Amino acid sequence: MAPIPVPSDRSAPPLEPVGRTGLRDRMTVPVLAFGGILMAVMQTVVVPLLPDLPRLTGSSAGTVSWMVTATLLSGAVLTPVLGRAGDMYGKRRVLVIALALMTAGSLMCALSSDIGVLIAARALQGAAAAVVPLSISILRDELPPERTGSAVAFMSSTVGIGAALGLPLAALVIQYVDWHAMFWLTSALGALGLFLAWWAVRESPERSPGRFDVLGALGLAAGLASLLLAVSEGGQWGWSSPRIAGLFGGSVVILALWCVQQLRAEYPLVDLRLAARPRVALPHLTALLVGFGFYANSLVTAQLVQAPKATGYGLGLSIVGSGLCLLPGGVIMLLFSPLSARISTARGPRVTLALGAAVLALGYAVRIADSHHLWMIIVGASIVATGTTLAYSALPTLILRAVPAGQTASANGVNVLMRTIGQATCSAAVAAVLVRHTSLVDGASVPTLHGYLLAFAMAGTVALVACAAALTIPGDNAPDGGARRFRRRTAPAHEEALEGA
Repeated sequence: MAPIPVPSDRSAPPLEPVGRTGLRDRMTVPVLAFGGILMAVMQTVVVPLLPDLPRLTGSSAGTVSWMVTATLLSGAVLTPVLGRAGDMYGKRRVLVIALALMTAGSLMCALSSDIGVLIAARALQGAAAAVVPLSISILRDELPPERTGSAVAFMSSTVGIGAALGLPLAALVIQYVDWHAMFWLTSALGALGLFLAWWAVRESPERSPGRFDVLGALGLAAGLASLLLAVSEGGQWGWSSPRIAGLFGGSVVILALWCVQQLRAEYPLVDLRLAARPRVALPHLTALLVGFGFYANSLVTAQLVQAPKATGYGLGLSIVGSGLCLLPGGVIMLLFSPLSARISTARGPRVTLALGAAVLALGYAVRIADSHHLWMIIVGASIVATGTTLAYSALPTLILRAVPAGQTASANGVNVLMRTIGQATCSAAVAAVLVRHTSLVDGASVPTLHGYLLAFAMAGTVALVACAAALTIPGDNAPDGGARRFRRRTAPAHEEALEGA
């Protein structure tokens, strides 16, 4: 397939700077944040439905699980691809496309009960994973420097806010009305978000000239799909099964070939030379570890509080009650995002990231100390949410400081991809731990409290490793250099000539 050319926009007149004088300009940050919250809500609303979907759709539990897996796979693949497309063709344009795909997927779910259609629709909704990195890049391009830090921190926190809102919202709707009503509601919200983004968000003047790397996109898609499918389905198919071994082996081969192709490409999908520099590689590694660390809280808390009281530790809460346990964490993420920006301004985002990872580990220590009393469970989960806010708010700031303006969307897309891989790995690891630690209660096999505590200990340990990794990230004045120096050394000759003209 021939590469798709994109012209440089260096001759195009710059868009007028955002002065925040008009209503549309003042609404840019709230609208982008609304899109981030919608993305997280769309990803989580299906979770309370999973136990009932086999009956509602006439399919097996294994088939129904693909409604989560499909979103995970498509989001992981499309996030770096759409990020690169945003850098090349316009971030606002690609943002609107991502929101449109998300809304179309929700509408398909509202109109159908066929499991095949539902899985395809959820795959469409995976495109929404690119909303946050694209929005962060737009904020960098459009806001004055003194406002960028707080806006980026707030944008990063929308992931947790949306997840905390999505679970109780879905549980309430499912409990009192037909399950299709939930998707009609999210379709309406998606349409509103799409309109607001089209109306309020300016097109960024920044462009990355070159050709879109179609071969690189296909190679990345194949490699990531194989890797994440193996991680997601390993527990169900068996980690030693030929299918899982084949998927892992295939992903290694495909991604190795993809790396070779990217290093040789004139305009690669992912600039691996830039990504290999410590100021970029270490935030990506830390994102993977933080993604693993925080996700155990969401996975385990709902299961633990819903466990029957006969287990000796369970609280027997309803789905709505378990979702409400995570709601304070969402409020905390909203309140703490400005604090994260202040810490980053005063001490640097590296310190904020390390502090966030340490707070994550502290939250799991609280969970291990007391997982019997509801108020302590909420306190522990809220501490984990606080650490997540600090870490997730600092990660995009580190990336923005380390890459050229023309690569912000694709670089942040890779960072979000690393978080996704961390979450998928955490899901598989927690499932493996809980499967190995079960007991019979009223004839049913349920995880033991020891299994849950092991999951917390595992996540806390990974968070401590993330803290150590964050502290090794070079500062702005380190010999690693800055994004501008990197761009000047690696820019094509015609680009350097244009800069000197």
